[in-house]
Amino acid sequence: MDDDLNDGSGVIKDRDECDDNSHIVRIKYYPVELENVPEYGGFKRWFQMFKLYRGKKVDDDEEDSNRLSGLFKGNFCIYKIAAEQVIERQNSGDGVLAVEEKDMPKLKLAYGLPIHRPIDIRIIVYIVRCLDLHPVDFNGMADPYIVLHCGKQKIVDKEHKINNQLNPVFGRSFEMDVTFPMESLLKIQIWDYDTLSADDLIGETTIDLEDRYFAPNQARCGIQEKYEIFGYNVWRNPLKPSQILDGLCTDLKMEMPKYIENSVVVGGLTFEADESGGGYVENELGERKLLIPNEHLALKVLKNWQTVPGGCHLVPEYVETRTLFCDERPGVEQGKLEMWIDMFPKDSPMPSNVVDITPRQPKSYELRCIIWNTDEVTLDDTNVLTGERSSDIFVKGYIKGVGEDDQQTDVHYRSLTGEGNFNWRFVYRFDYLKAEDKIVFKKSMMLGMSEIEFKTPPNLTLQVWDADLVSADDFLGSITLNLNKLVKPAKDVRKCSLKMVEKEGKVPTLNLFKNKRCKGWWPVVAREKEEEGENDKTEKLILKGKVEAELHLLTVEEADKNPVGIAREDPEKLPDPKRPDSSFLWILNPMKSFRYIIWRNYKWLLFKILLFFALSAFIVMFFYSFPTYMAQALFSIQT
Repeated sequence: MDDDLNDGSGVIKDRDECDDNSHIVRIKYYPVELENVPEYGGFKRWFQMFKLYRGKKVDDDEEDSNRLSGLFKGNFCIYKIAAEQVIERQNSGDGVLAVEEKDMPKLKLAYGLPIHRPIDIRIIVYIVRCLDLHPVDFNGMADPYIVLHCGKQKIVDKEHKINNQLNPVFGRSFEMDVTFPMESLLKIQIWDYDTLSADDLIGETTIDLEDRYFAPNQARCGIQEKYEIFGYNVWRNPLKPSQILDGLCTDLKMEMPKYIENSVVVGGLTFEADESGGGYVENELGERKLLIPNEHLALKVLKNWQTVPGGCHLVPEYVETRTLFCDERPGVEQGKLEMWIDMFPKDSPMPSNVVDITPRQPKSYELRCIIWNTDEVTLDDTNVLTGERSSDIFVKGYIKGVGEDDQQTDVHYRSLTGEGNFNWRFVYRFDYLKAEDKIVFKKSMMLGMSEIEFKTPPNLTLQVWDADLVSADDFLGSITLNLNKLVKPAKDVRKCSLKMVEKEGKVPTLNLFKNKRCKGWWPVVAREKEEEGENDKTEKLILKGKVEAELHLLTVEEADKNPVGIAREDPEKLPDPKRPDSSFLWILNPMKSFRYIIWRNYKWLLFKILLFFALSAFIVMFFYSFPTYMAQALFSIQT
């Protein structure tokens, strides 16, 4: 089964839009209970269920469940009878034969009633997963496990409990041998495991197996989409499609199917083979012929049985969704259960294969992301002395989330053009579940006493920040890269634009899990609200810069063989970036601060000030020294 359509438990759901995987066989997914699907009529063709209560209800508050003593399965039919004349002959006492005509009612008896003897059945219950279970633990989670009841049989699957999960994927199958009608009700319960106290019932659902087994809709084992004799979709019903069709024709007292080349006639209708049903092979001459034609033709009739006179909708291969309830909280939904059931009579051959729905395990990967440069980053800071705009740029990245695996580069101080140079490597290890297209990781809760599993899309988020020494750092913009549908990077910074993220689905993408490596420029954007009217506000993408990065994805095994260092460390150490001399932290470099901030911007002003002070000092000294020199000059003349 295809990983991209699988929900993690081996079950492929029905999907209308699936161009890339159209060859994959689908399973019909019902969001409700199978008996609530309209075309199946609740499987109540023959029987209705009636509850038998003991005693008399004397208190309105008394629950009926306390008086329940049993169940009666049967049916009542009221119809207008037609009179039938019957000639009755009686012998009188004197030897004379008396003839009398009477009107007797013509009674009806339903045709095709199921046999009224015990039947041994092998049932296989497939439990796929639960959805939105009601939390019962004090931490808002649950530790669910499965319990099955059928008659006196009970299966407790406590060994496979799933801790701290409200949407557990079980992927479990259970086999039970039951006898109808004594063991016809299957009860499926989901319990919460508790270490110190008694386990709590989360919810349960009940299925009438007998109704499904005897229903004409063939709910014993769903009709598969294609008939195949090998592979993942091998036909698992012991009866072949032609045998099932013969049985249905016999039940309706219909003429047996007539197979004519690539067509079959049933009930006056002709069904022709088509390639969509599969089964075609190509011979040496290039001619396409139908392999095992009778079975493929019979399967096509089964999938369209409702069009045959007297026919009905047959149950396809399916997954149903059942609602869980609990008597302690009557009428309140406790969650959903996805599952299906196969039933086979013990007196016929058992299926040779059981569908393996064991949840697929995630695969470990290592992503190496090298941040080379940034360009055209928004200049967020303004120098109070010079009015010069700049940014102290650094890049932060994460996959699982902030606080989980986030890493950041060093700071490129005083970028005057929005250009930043880093040569910095991020290394992320994660577990990827291809079946669900999710990254799986666990978080410790309750002081490390328990762990909760989380699933997130395989997104790498790169953020560009402006570092501040005193206040909090300023967020400038970000880009989220889906590793499965990665927007192809621009090879040149001039070709990197906002269009790469604005037109989703219209820009070329690549799958990093297949391509393994890519390098280029991606735009860094931010969302800003703009007012269109008094109350209308829309978000607009604003280009905040560009980042040049290189992505390299490896399996953990490949990464262990060729390790690399984080940041600029060994092994495979990255070279130091060639940053301009104007890139520095002013508080740690006072001489550079004077040179690149004060001298570069105010050198002529400093010259003027210095000249002014020099002239001022000269004039002051002149007027201060002039009287003395004049007096000395006068006295020297007199003498």
